[in-house]
Amino acid sequence: MPNPSRPRAAVLTATAVLLSSLVAGCGDGSQDEDLTAQKLSWKDCPAPSQSEGGGNAPSPLPDGDEWQCATMQAPLDWSEPEGDRIGVALIRARTSGPDDRRIGSLLFNFGGPGGSGITTLPAFGEDYATLRTRYDLVSFDPRGVGRSAGVRCQNDEQLDAYFQQDMTPDDAAERSTLLDDTKEFNAACEKKSKKILPYVRTTDAARDMDLMRQLLGDDKLHYFGISYGTELGGVYAHLFPKNVGRAVFDAVVDPTQTPEQGALGQARGFQLALDNFAEDCTSKTEDCPVGDTPQEVKDRIATLLKTLDAEPIPGVFPRELTQTAATNGIAQSLYSKDFWEYLTEGLQQAYDGDGSILMLLSDSMNGRNENGEYSNITAANVSVNCADDRARYSVAQVERRLPEFRAASPLFGDFLAWGMVGCTDWAVPGAADHPDVSAAGSAPILVVGNTGDPATPYEGARKMVAALGQGVGVELTYEGQGHGAYDSKNKCVRAAVDGYLLNGRPPTAGTVCS
Repeated sequence: MPNPSRPRAAVLTATAVLLSSLVAGCGDGSQDEDLTAQKLSWKDCPAPSQSEGGGNAPSPLPDGDEWQCATMQAPLDWSEPEGDRIGVALIRARTSGPDDRRIGSLLFNFGGPGGSGITTLPAFGEDYATLRTRYDLVSFDPRGVGRSAGVRCQNDEQLDAYFQQDMTPDDAAERSTLLDDTKEFNAACEKKSKKILPYVRTTDAARDMDLMRQLLGDDKLHYFGISYGTELGGVYAHLFPKNVGRAVFDAVVDPTQTPEQGALGQARGFQLALDNFAEDCTSKTEDCPVGDTPQEVKDRIATLLKTLDAEPIPGVFPRELTQTAATNGIAQSLYSKDFWEYLTEGLQQAYDGDGSILMLLSDSMNGRNENGEYSNITAANVSVNCADDRARYSVAQVERRLPEFRAASPLFGDFLAWGMVGCTDWAVPGAADHPDVSAAGSAPILVVGNTGDPATPYEGARKMVAALGQGVGVELTYEGQGHGAYDSKNKCVRAAVDGYLLNGRPPTAGTVCS
């Protein structure tokens, strides 16, 4: 799922042009025999590493079956498959149905980029119980994430300071500080992770997925991609169209956008979600505790953020709730309608001088646990985006675009616009302006767009369908709120997705669920 402190976290990553000649020559070719001959050794899963978010080993599934984990060896550099190797961590739950009904493995990527599939799949495993009747459910930490040669940058204490910085500078001194802090973070990534940084592009992860397909014993890759996972799936389909099985893209990234266009789209998306929250709160029969009208709700939030810019309030001790942390926490609460009650409570608290709830929401977005330890989601997120994206934005370029961003979102515009400087002085050149997801010859891919999605705006689904090419993308619309559609548990969406993945029958293109 995207992190608005980095405007294109899972909104747009790009195909690696540096490997384009290799891809064109061997997209459907055979892998190195040593790689495809390896056997995955499945064992009980350990507790997640700190890089994956920490916590306990995954609990058994409702039927008592245990989650199993394995490590796949992949080339560090896919252009030199006989060179250095990295381990790619996988997790699976074997199918709950009879063997004669098993279709194969269903591979999940939940987005980010930078999210750990090792921790996310067990957390949501029950939501996919129906799919498990015919599939082994499988996910992974993509390269650069968690246990898969995870990128390391700053330590926990440094990250606390990094996320307290003012990410919406108002004057030259604040702009200089933001750039200095960004360069310091990026330099730490280069110092600690120099070897892996050139090899975390989306195309690298897509090639890893095709190796997984072979080691899992599947002729076709059956795939469920969410958020950035839709872009990863689109890049896979471009590289290996003949190997695509039944695939679903949910919460769809627009593959046609530059980083700037993606950030602007998110500004509009989060503003729409905030508008919907304000309308929902004030339309209930009881009084809305954070405003009497939708406009008053938004005006009071704007006033709060302006106040916090000058004078933070107590957050999670010993840290204070800054303007940046509050904006980040508000954005996190807009990912799901289920979180709106926490936003309401957090705003009430903040108006009374207590910023703890909004800071906890911000911590969740940034991958910080209650012990003050960070996963590597931010490090991985920045690394993938900066390796994928060719664009490098200057202060002058951001300042020229600020009026348009502010028009798109008075609340989130500055926040997302200034995030575009995140790849300043990155150690690895960006690969492309946007990815190539054209996939002529691929099996149908079900593309699900949510009209109220803040992080991957609805228009991206139609753009993905067009980019995949004629006869590939099948568009399904969900008229709802939050990031994604399947996990909303909407019966119409579930029936359409399950019907395709389980029975091979996609819904009629243009189907609308509400």
